[in-house]
Order: sequence, then C-alpha cells, then structure tokens
Amino acid sequence: MNSGDTAWILVATALVFFMTLPGLAMFYAGLVRSNSVLSVVMHCVAVAALASLLWLFVGYSLAFDDSVGGMIGGVGKAFFSGITTDRLSGSIPEIVFAIFQMTFVIITPALIVGAYVERIKFSGVVILSSAWVLLVYAPIAHWVWGGGWLGDLGVMDFAGGIVVHTSAGVAALVTAAFLGRRSGFPDQLQPPHNPGLTAMGAGMLWVGWFGFNGGSQLAADGGAGMAIAVTHIAAASAALVWSAIEWIKFGKPSLVGAVTGVIAGLATVTPTSGFVGPVGGLILGAAAGAVCFFAVDVVKKKLKIDDSLDVFAVHGVGGILGTLLVAVLAIHALDGGGVLVESGTVGSQLGVQAIGVVAAVAWSAGFTFLILKVTAVLTGGLRVDEEAELVGLDLTAHGERGYDL
Repeated sequence: MNSGDTAWILVATALVFFMTLPGLAMFYAGLVRSNSVLSVVMHCVAVAALASLLWLFVGYSLAFDDSVGGMIGGVGKAFFSGITTDRLSGSIPEIVFAIFQMTFVIITPALIVGAYVERIKFSGVVILSSAWVLLVYAPIAHWVWGGGWLGDLGVMDFAGGIVVHTSAGVAALVTAAFLGRRSGFPDQLQPPHNPGLTAMGAGMLWVGWFGFNGGSQLAADGGAGMAIAVTHIAAASAALVWSAIEWIKFGKPSLVGAVTGVIAGLATVTPTSGFVGPVGGLILGAAAGAVCFFAVDVVKKKLKIDDSLDVFAVHGVGGILGTLLVAVLAIHALDGGGVLVESGTVGSQLGVQAIGVVAAVAWSAGFTFLILKVTAVLTGGLRVDEEAELVGLDLTAHGERGYDL
C-alpha cells in the first residue's frame, strides 16, 4: 500500500460525491421552475442512496469481479465480500477503490435526472434508476474497466467518456422521448428560475471534476496533476467558446450558457484527461463548446425531443466526442510525454474507440427503453397528471415548497 496514493483517492472520493450532492442537485435545481426545485434535489438524493446500496449489494461485484465471458463480473464480491482493510487494488486498499467507484455509479444515473424533470412520478425515478444501475451501468463499467471485452480490445476511456457520459446521455435521450414533452414545450416554457443557483452548482461540479479525472489516475503523481490541469483548461476553453457563439448568435452571452459550456468541456475531456496534455485540453474544450452548443439545437429544434436540461447534448455528445478524439489527440505532440497512440495507428485506434461508443449507445438505448416500458407498467404510467405538472412536483410529490415568500 502507498499511503500517498491512498490519501489522494480518499480525497478524490469526497470530491466526486460532492459533484452529485450538492453540485449536480444545485445545477439542475436552478434550471427548472421554482415550483419543482425541491423535486430535482430529491431525485438526486434518492439516486445517491439507491445507487450506493445497490453498489454494495451486487453492483461492484458485477463490474469488477472476475469476468464471465468478458460481458459481466461474477457475484464473488457481493456485499463487498472478502474486501478487508488490508486487501489491495494496485497500491491502494480495495475498499478505497470500491468506494471511489461508488461515487461514479452515483453520479451517472443522477445525470439522467435532467432529462425528465417536472413531469415524472417519483416512483418511476426510484425504479428506473435502480434497474439502470444494474442492467446498464454495471455491465458497461465491466466492459471497459473491469476486465471485459472493450478493455481487452484496447478502448481508451480514462475516467468515463463511455461508461458515464455516453451511457447516461443516451439514456436521457431515450427517457425524454419516451416520456414526451413538458406542457408548453418548446415555446411556452418558463426560463430557468435561478441562474445563480445553477452557476454555484456548476462551480461545485468543476471543482469536483478534479477528483473525478485526477482520481482516475489512482495514484498521487504527475499523471494525476496533468489530468487535473487538462480538465481545468478544457472547462475554461469550452465556457469561452460557448459564450462567444451565444454572443454572436443572440447578441448577449448568458450565465447559464457559460456554465453549460463549462460542463460540456468537462464531459468531453473526461475520457482523454489522462492521455493528453494542456494543448489537448485546449482543443477538446473548444470543440466541446462548439459541438455541444449546436447539439442542443438539433435535439430540441430538429428532433423536437424535450431533453429538459440538455443531458444528451452536453454529456452524451461530449462523451462521444471526447472518446473519439482520444485516438487523434493522445500522441506525443500533444501529451508532452510518451507516445500513447502512434501516429500511424490513429485510424485503427479510432475504429476501436468507435466500437466502444456504438456498443455503449446500443446497450444503453436498448435496456433503458426496456426498463422504461416495465416501469411504466409497474407505476401505472410514468408521467404525473396535467394538474400536478402545472402545480409543480414539490407540492404534489413531496409536500414541500422550495420557496415560501
């Protein structure tokens, strides 16, 4: 055991959990109407609790136990069986690794919350999130990180471009399409009720992402430092590009736009953060700011899907973009160190990355749709009635008000 590595991953674990509560909860809460602000926070709290226990029960074992045919882990580590304080995973205790990975399984289904805000039954959130953790997240995590077939194929996903962002983004798009649009979409929707709250949540996500990407090095070394540097540069670059496009297109740069750009940059750099240097981070951020900005228009105006808080356009598109660009950017000229992808093999690595993306998209879309169909039957329909949607989910689902002025 290396005490320095262990101490850093303990800190990174706290930072990644901080991303969900309060970071993501505040980010999403500011974007909805004032009469549904608490429902969004409640969704994040419920997902955090459910995902944590499911990870303990069997999720960690399915993701990281010995592989069964490269598709899924066994159940030998269910309830963290055999994970004692002196059992190691690399240079850190396995219990530290398991809890660090738990924070990833918490935030991934929590990202999907942004697709169905203001119109879903709470019982639907509970069933959908629980089934999704076991049927979508755990298998894909095993494929990439747990000794599964994508890892064997050579897929490069440093901190979750495929496992977290692609899988959650695709699930969000499928869920939004399945649920249908909010009343008044797209012309009569109210603007975000508290952009300042959203900006504070984005700031917490930005800080927490240093643990997300830097912690994925699983060591307290220069690689972790470089991952954090690249992460920060990409976020800053994406924020400025997103704001510049807004300024040119609409005449005014918005706060919500700037912080959405930050999140797009962070999502896009996630799969590459351990494989590139500062110049790579700059390029990734700029690409994220532009591509994800226009993806929002495609989803809402062209496809007319009410992905309420742009989960697919930001996380799904960002994760896919970053995953594919690994093959192009992870070369000597951009990472400042050893050659990770030889210039002559960029094409073959790009093909491998594309296989990883396609597999995750297909698996997440298929099983998310199946889970939604079953959940709709179990709950008598996923959507709240029209009156509840008008009054807001805070009172109708939870009996509370976010603001009592």
